Amino acid sequence: SMGFSANFYGTTYSQLYVNNNGNVTFTGPLGTFTPFNLLSTAIPIIAPFFGDVDTRNLASGVTQYGTDTIGGHNVFGVNWIDVGYFSSQANLLNSFQLIMTDRSDIGSGDFDFEFNHDKIQWETGSASGGTGGLGGNSARAGWSNGSTTSFEIAGSAVNGALLDTNLTTGLIYNSLNSSTLGQYVFRVRNGTVQPPPSVPEPTSLALLSIGLVCLGAIRRRKIQKANGV
Repeated sequence: SMGFSANFYGTTYSQLYVNNNGNVTFTGPLGTFTPFNLLSTAIPIIAPFFGDVDTRNLASGVTQYGTDTIGGHNVFGVNWIDVGYFSSQANLLNSFQLIMTDRSDIGSGDFDFEFNHDKIQWETGSASGGTGGLGGNSARAGWSNGSTTSFEIAGSAVNGALLDTNLTTGLIYNSLNSSTLGQYVFRVRNGTVQPPPSVPEPTSLALLSIGLVCLGAIRRRKIQKANGV
């Protein structure tokens, strides 16, 4: 349960599936570990980093999720903090986050969602053609309604493009709808993701420091594990 209702391309959802491989889906779970074109999922999906996450190594963090409020708005969030890759590898670790915010104060079913990327060291699991976390079928980041409309952040599926080592297209060096590097904000109004405005809306929520039940706190370029998890 998200703790609020979200209208995503004409269907209103109050629940979703948290998938270990860097995404959430609405109409059913997604166990696929090799990333593919998000429009071909046939399942509405929001994916901050769709890649072959493997948390079995004791040096890896685990996927966490929970609900809370920010600025009087209900929020649902998922953390993939210091997570490894397949098969049970933790020599390289990624830290990223999804936050979904209820904006029913604007309109019924309206919501925002944002990706926060703090550290992206690997892009591929070994079952997806990668070697040592690199190459092969690289990760994708974006969203899709599962049938007609999708968006992927530039560099998705391109070897090396989303990594911290890429100073041009690396996820932590860029942003969307936000002045915070590594943060990509999307606003859903009347069920449709809005085109990014040239200037961030004054009402947007800047997650400079938040605490969520079973989630971590995120600051600019830093994600820390929550107490008591």
